[in-house]
Amino acid sequence: MNQAPDAETPLARTLLALTLPAALVGVVCALLLWGAEELAALLEHLWWGALPDALGVGEARWWPLVILTITGALIGLVVERAPGHAGYDSAQIELNAPPLPLRSLPGVAIVLVLALAGGVSLGPESPIIALGVGVTVWGARRFLPAVPVQLAMVTAFAGIIAAMFSGPFAAALLLTEALAAAKGPGGLWDRMFLPMVSAVAASITARLLGMPSLIGDLGPADVTLASTGWAVLIAAAAAAFGVAATYLLPLAHRAFRRLRRPLLYTTAGGLVLGVLGTIGGEITMFKGSAATAQIISEADTIALGSLVGILVIKTAALVVSAAAGFRGGRIFPAIFIGTATGVLGHAILPDVSIGLAVGAGVLGTVLAVSKSGWMALFGGVIIVGDATVISALIAVLLPIWLLLARVPEMIVHAPGQLDSPPEEAAAVTPERG
Repeated sequence: MNQAPDAETPLARTLLALTLPAALVGVVCALLLWGAEELAALLEHLWWGALPDALGVGEARWWPLVILTITGALIGLVVERAPGHAGYDSAQIELNAPPLPLRSLPGVAIVLVLALAGGVSLGPESPIIALGVGVTVWGARRFLPAVPVQLAMVTAFAGIIAAMFSGPFAAALLLTEALAAAKGPGGLWDRMFLPMVSAVAASITARLLGMPSLIGDLGPADVTLASTGWAVLIAAAAAAFGVAATYLLPLAHRAFRRLRRPLLYTTAGGLVLGVLGTIGGEITMFKGSAATAQIISEADTIALGSLVGILVIKTAALVVSAAAGFRGGRIFPAIFIGTATGVLGHAILPDVSIGLAVGAGVLGTVLAVSKSGWMALFGGVIIVGDATVISALIAVLLPIWLLLARVPEMIVHAPGQLDSPPEEAAAVTPERG
């Protein structure tokens, strides 16, 4: 075990000196996420409430076709015209991708707000991390040039993750994956200290701002040996949707890029999403947080056929959203897909509690999409809101991990795409997380 450094050692003094800047990074990251979500909420109210009411179309079934097509066109224009933005494609990068130049960040912010408001089936993860990392790296280079770029990136990453996922615990888990093999002075928690300061500050700021929490309350998980076995099957079924999305994404990405111009392929993607939204309804659109709560509340009344249809349409919407040039993350939609699969599993196997079924479903889909065991386990536990489910979900995780051993992460790795990373970003290559 690594002993804690004495308060007078150079490492301890360095960590202490950088504690306040790290906390400031966390606050800024939470404010960036809050600002993007608030702007998106205002625009969403205009597009999906005030505007159709003013036009007298109310809740017309075809309205998603109009809004999502317009959203695609607007995002395409930003991608084409915003300085430095054409090089950023969230379908091709890890969450902890190299930092974008400062001039690219306004375009990233605009397309994030448009996508969240317009009903695109992506979460805020990738763009908001790009914003937090970009601002933090710029600030570190300007005001603290002695701080390594990699440390600034990881500190911002932790702050954004904590703000998005209801506390610093998710950041701690992901940082163990990113930093366990990293070289540097001190032990693992010495390297995690400043990022965790950022994560704590971000989570406190998010709570003070009243940002919604992902923590669920599905009651006791009622875990038994038999129910854990059934939960493995539910997780495998949920993982199948993630695997399908993973293998379809590169195919859809290449198909949309045949249109060559971002304005064309994002508009086409918006049109397809509009068709899917017209068929599946609002529950199959947007990032999925509100829909996750909705489908849990309707678990006892929704028909099995409707659940299957929602799962198919939401998976298709996730693939199209990620492939057609929209900017966003795959974790939030994956949580919804896993939740819906868990609700379906509980309906078919009522002896499996709703908590265990949903936790297993979220674990399966998130693991298939992200290939991160910690993220999958965290997602399953937090959506249930019952720590007693941890042991069962770890037991579920192990066979599903083996099942997915040869399945790649949901990302486009093909070389030579139009949206190749910009030269400014390629200068820094972080550890994969």
